[in-house]
Amino acid sequence: MPFIEFKDVERKYMLGENAFYALKDVNLEIYEGEMVVILGPSGAGKSTLLNLLGGMDSPTGGEILFNGHDIAGFKDDELTTYRAWNVGVVFQFYNLIPTLTAYENVALMRDVRNNVKKGSIWEQESGGAEVLDPAQMLASVGLSEHMHQFPSQMSGGEQQRTSIARALAKNPRLLLCDEPTGALDTGTGKEVLKLLQKESREEGHTVVMVTHNSFFADIADRVIRVKNGTVQSVETNGTPKDAEEVNW
Repeated sequence: MPFIEFKDVERKYMLGENAFYALKDVNLEIYEGEMVVILGPSGAGKSTLLNLLGGMDSPTGGEILFNGHDIAGFKDDELTTYRAWNVGVVFQFYNLIPTLTAYENVALMRDVRNNVKKGSIWEQESGGAEVLDPAQMLASVGLSEHMHQFPSQMSGGEQQRTSIARALAKNPRLLLCDEPTGALDTGTGKEVLKLLQKESREEGHTVVMVTHNSFFADIADRVIRVKNGTVQSVETNGTPKDAEEVNW
């Protein structure tokens, strides 16, 4: 059974009397523990697809099944709870709070979890999993010595690793990455890719990465190509490369 399934999904916007489709007739499947790369040029619909996966936006048609639950018709408070229990997000430009240390940025996930409604289906399915220790998460991305530094005191790669630690702190079932290496040099970007691949291969997280970089297709278990708001192809990679082998 697919972990995530899109069935005839559309996201339509009205521009006056004219309809514009950011996504149309999207059908796809993602399985638990996969590393998935969504490829396409700017304006193809990649970010819209990511926002729908993360419950940060809702479709105007179709179904989005997450572990068998259709989140397409969820209200705002239901989507908030869905995100709090299931989704971690890594952004291109880190989105760290500049007045907080690395430790404090990661510790924010406790507040996110504590502020959602208790007793949801997601809490039940996770067994009430606790938010992970911020120091432990920073250590897991190699930042033990930087946990009391502010973002301005860290390099771009260190900030992105802090962002990954923050996303992983609530032990999400789905990790979404929006151009996570876009602001990094090749060497640092490769280190970030290795961390993301490790989360999929060793920790069993489902990792979905949006990118325009076709080289990243080589490390994915599944590659979804998007163009003009539609899924052009879905390919399964039987022998994905290690992130260390990818150059761009």
